[in-house]
Amino acid sequence: MLLATLIGDVVASREVGDRRALHRALVDALGEVNEKFAPAHPLRITVGDEYQGAFVRIGDAVRASLALRVRLATVDVRHGLGWGEVATLQDAPRVEDGPGWWAARAAIEAVHADAEKPATRWRRTAFRTQEPGAAMLTPALEAALVLRDHAVQSLDERSVSVLSGMLAGRTQREIAEALQITASAVSQRIRSDGLTAIVAADRAWQEESA
Repeated sequence: MLLATLIGDVVASREVGDRRALHRALVDALGEVNEKFAPAHPLRITVGDEYQGAFVRIGDAVRASLALRVRLATVDVRHGLGWGEVATLQDAPRVEDGPGWWAARAAIEAVHADAEKPATRWRRTAFRTQEPGAAMLTPALEAALVLRDHAVQSLDERSVSVLSGMLAGRTQREIAEALQITASAVSQRIRSDGLTAIVAADRAWQEESA
């Protein structure tokens, strides 16, 4: 079955002091994203700080990667996205294999490699596929992810909170009340940080997923 695969992990996880708190944060975030996007194979922790899941549509995987990054903003996570055949080798415990997972693994390895380069150390998401029918999508999707990563990486914690509210469909007034700041302050952050563009791109992937 062709699926959009997602593999994620925590950046510099060995430097996290409270590993139990990190695990709880991952479990909570994955549960929320599973509820929102209903992936074909629910996101789950596989080992340590690594997690994975698979979606019917590429757009859902792209949106889920942003949702996880925003939800886990204080932790910092990276993702490899893939597209390809996925096979279930065993149900309990679940073991999966196939080109879809190989593509996602290649993608997150590319993110790891970029993190070692000063010019691209802000990269957090990449996409790979070997499927002939989707190969032409890779350059356009990679370009979109590069721009999104750069935009999100520049946000401070308060702006990420504003972005989270926007992605949830809240009004500027509702966001301001939740953060206990003025609506004017919210509006200023939206304009100065380009949050509308990030949300518009996310909405475009939502239309692709419809």
